[in-house]
Amino acid sequence: MSRTRWRLGLGATAFLVAAGLVPAPAHAEDVTDYAITVAPAARGPKIDDTMYGVFFEDINRAADGGLYAELVQNRSFEYSTADNSSYTPLTSWTVSGAGQVVNDDGRLGERNRNYLSLGAGSSVTNAGYNTGIHVDEGKKYDFSVWARADAGTVLTVSLQDADGTLATARKVTVTKDGWAQYRATFTATGTSSDGRLTVASSAAAALDMVSLFPRDTYRGEPNGLREDLAEKIAALQPGFVRFPGGCLVNTGSMEDYSAASGWQRQRSYQWKDTIGPVEQRATNANVWGYNQSYGLGYYEYFRLSEDIGAMPLPVVPALVTGCGQNKAVVDEALLKRHIQDTLDLIEFANGPASSTWGKVRAKMGHPKPFHLTHIEVGNEENLPNEFFARFKEFRAAIQAKHPDIQVISNSGPDDSGTTFDTAWQLNKDAKVDMVDEHYYNSPQWFLQNNDRYDSYDRNGPKVFLGEYASQGNTFKNGLTEAAFMTGLERNADVVKLASYAPLFANEDYVQWRPDLIWFNNHASWNSANYEVQKLFMTNVGDRVVPSTATGTPSLLAPITGAVGLSTWATTAAYDDVRVTGADGNTLLTDDFSGDASRWTHTGGGSWSVQDGQYVQTDVNAENTMVSAGDPSWHDYDLKVKATKKAGKEGFLVAFGVKDTGNYYWWNIGGWNNTQSAVEQAVDGGKSTLISKAGSVETGRTYDIDVKVRGRQVTLYLDGQEWGSFTDDKPAEPFRQVVTKDQKTGDLIVKVVNAQNTAARTAIDLGGAKVASKARVTTLAAGPDAVNSETATAVAPVKSTFDGVAGKFSYTFPANSITFLRIRQR
Repeated sequence: MSRTRWRLGLGATAFLVAAGLVPAPAHAEDVTDYAITVAPAARGPKIDDTMYGVFFEDINRAADGGLYAELVQNRSFEYSTADNSSYTPLTSWTVSGAGQVVNDDGRLGERNRNYLSLGAGSSVTNAGYNTGIHVDEGKKYDFSVWARADAGTVLTVSLQDADGTLATARKVTVTKDGWAQYRATFTATGTSSDGRLTVASSAAAALDMVSLFPRDTYRGEPNGLREDLAEKIAALQPGFVRFPGGCLVNTGSMEDYSAASGWQRQRSYQWKDTIGPVEQRATNANVWGYNQSYGLGYYEYFRLSEDIGAMPLPVVPALVTGCGQNKAVVDEALLKRHIQDTLDLIEFANGPASSTWGKVRAKMGHPKPFHLTHIEVGNEENLPNEFFARFKEFRAAIQAKHPDIQVISNSGPDDSGTTFDTAWQLNKDAKVDMVDEHYYNSPQWFLQNNDRYDSYDRNGPKVFLGEYASQGNTFKNGLTEAAFMTGLERNADVVKLASYAPLFANEDYVQWRPDLIWFNNHASWNSANYEVQKLFMTNVGDRVVPSTATGTPSLLAPITGAVGLSTWATTAAYDDVRVTGADGNTLLTDDFSGDASRWTHTGGGSWSVQDGQYVQTDVNAENTMVSAGDPSWHDYDLKVKATKKAGKEGFLVAFGVKDTGNYYWWNIGGWNNTQSAVEQAVDGGKSTLISKAGSVETGRTYDIDVKVRGRQVTLYLDGQEWGSFTDDKPAEPFRQVVTKDQKTGDLIVKVVNAQNTAARTAIDLGGAKVASKARVTTLAAGPDAVNSETATAVAPVKSTFDGVAGKFSYTFPANSITFLRIRQR
């Protein structure tokens, strides 16, 4: 990226990045001057104790193989091709001798359909998760199994790895003719992350629910949580826990798990499937491509929330599928059943132990209510009108019976666009209490949109920012998220709840990046983003103290870059590419009557010239970018003809292409051919600049015209103006907010300096009488720094600063987040 440096009055130094708007690298001695002015006598918005929380969704193996401490994978032999095309009921198991999975009337329970029939003298071995079952020398592990065999049958249970025995084998004698649960305890004699659990039988036996749990679960609870992962959640001191999803909630069938539905195995997450004894809980496919045992269910979510002092915030399906499925379920009886299920959920959480569902909770071990106050209906629905018609029925039923429960709606899957605008208008018109917004955008977007909530209606619905992240786990991502969070706090009268997402990722089973906490079967580590979230979540304050700050001078050059063509899960043909400068000179023309030598293939897929067209022929390939031209081009017209051949989507026509991670593209017929948008990629992270509903027809040729003038872009489809935008919003790297801790009286000055120059700052505390010493917490690292299992590059450093006064100066390091806790006298 190019950069320009110039001197300002008073010796301030500023750096400019013409195209990307992000501060460029600078020398260590460079300093930019700023000023912060605080108004301690003015009262800003109150910040609720629940401002920041966590969002748990079973993605990236966050539950089984993750937070749920069970060490045996596929413990009830329920894995199926419905979960993953590669799965069988014996996935993660190896049978020695005679053994097969059976689904017949001899099963353990109606909702636990499969069991293993093991022959005499045979054994079965489980491989656990990741590299195997992890055990620590000297620690205890509780084994259990449901078995059915002739009385006197002996089960020999052992733990071993390739190097030998990990615990003394245990023998379990079957004492009953029918199904019964049998238990044993191991004490590990060695430490290994490659363990295997083997169950051998002296005679023919039926086995189900083969389980191994560490004794050391979080707070020592049986069927409990993995201790290190739960402790990382607790260390954030979250104000709420949103669960169980996410796309789990509003994808798949809305039917139940029963004979009437054909034992539907691809269902939305329905809370009644996940309570009661674990052997009676229904298994289910996970939309992210694996199985969920529901050993971690609603009861465990409520218990976790209570244990860490957080507000439980469940999400229930609204019978409109999302996350690419986009179907409104039209079944009045089914809708009424789900509404009643939601009312029953509230009774399960809050009802007395004498009530129908309160009794179920009490029987599970919790006679006291869980004090549920908020419930969310739906998640990221892309059909706002259909969703809202159903949402209103849920809300009316809940408010009629439980007027004290706040019912939360949502605004779809994006930060802007037609769905977002329609959903917000419906929410405003219906005077909804709170609206859940979700977005995953580039770091630049977060620097550009600190003021997003400044203009929101103070008398309208409040905002729950239920999912957000800046598409990466480097410290640069954390810095830009922190800059954005100062805007969330400044607008705490509008933004009432906020949670980064997703929470967990098992490094060997990743469906989504970035993620807050990473782990494998033996270790866990905090991402750079986690350290940012923890710093904010544990230093919130109770009220905003109004403050202002100067910004970073910037100069915006024209959008520059080459041009490109791409596809996404689609085959398409391109022809008659012409790039013309604003002065009328031809920069590029290609009718593909010869070869495609002027095009550089940087993406996936397969391109070739066919019948005078440039064709991408791999229908499954994503981001198949080819580019041509000069990265220094600016102020030009790009014209191209595009024809969809087959596949899920439409065309991707790129401009302002600098390299594989920095470009703009017009995504025509994206999102499963439901909408079109202009997206900007900065260092690989994309954000949407403008979007509209729409689709493309297979076989039809479209005329596409993109006019780039300065930083304004106008787009034409078949000669008609489709839309335009101006990309001129500065990505301000210096952000701040001040809050007050009512208990201590501290002013908490929070400053983010997301640039490679130090920020020399004059701070005026507006006449506040303060102690001369401040407690300082600093996160500072290189922008590309990441935390890993073996290295912690981003961690808080605590210090003191002795130079505090009514007016004082402080130099905030380059690429840093600094919290100054200043005691008021």
